[in-house]
Amino acid sequence: MVPMRRWLVAPVLRWRAAVLVSLVLSLLGCGSSQPVRPDRFYSLEPPVLEGPSGAPAPVVLLVNNLGARGFLGGRAIVYRTSDQPLVAQRYEELLWEDPPTRAIAYALVGAIRSAGVVDTVVVLADRARFDLLLGGEVERFEHLPTDSPPRVAATINLALVRAEDRSTLASRQYSGEEPVGGDTPDAMAEAFNRLTGRLVAEVVRDLQALKQRLANKPAPQAKSGKKLGPNERD
Repeated sequence: MVPMRRWLVAPVLRWRAAVLVSLVLSLLGCGSSQPVRPDRFYSLEPPVLEGPSGAPAPVVLLVNNLGARGFLGGRAIVYRTSDQPLVAQRYEELLWEDPPTRAIAYALVGAIRSAGVVDTVVVLADRARFDLLLGGEVERFEHLPTDSPPRVAATINLALVRAEDRSTLASRQYSGEEPVGGDTPDAMAEAFNRLTGRLVAEVVRDLQALKQRLANKPAPQAKSGKKLGPNERD
């Protein structure tokens, strides 16, 4: 395993070092090329933590891909250091296999299906008619390697919307942190998966609590529903 601190060298300094090494080798007349360190891709596939509970609501739920800003919209693994908390940085050779926005959405799909919350769960690619839409934004998903202890943190904002009139049935912000059990990239990825699994399980529990209301038709003048939990955004 490669210690995590190896990946915290500033990208500009690493690039300059690589250029300097290449120049020195060329001056020495070295004919052999140095191997390029390959990128390392990590999967975000948390285990399902919530099982079935009661009969499913007779509706079709569309789980949309989540939105994000900046690095979070791509495959970069983002980190922040305690001495520069306002600077979002990314690891050069550590990447997600899929963008977290898509991976978290598919984790929600799998968890909601396994829990039997609704009759049918679909995604945009299914091009199916749906009764409810679950979507939102990944606001934070980052590694904090210089904290004591090192940890990962996430914030996901979700809203449940009726397809018929686009009224908001429920909304909530899900946030959490998870300690990293080592100083390697693998330990970091495992912590991200544990944290994501916990947050997804919270979403499933909230949907289960709302199950009786999911199939109800909206009142003629109702424009919004109640909050999923106490952590709603202002």
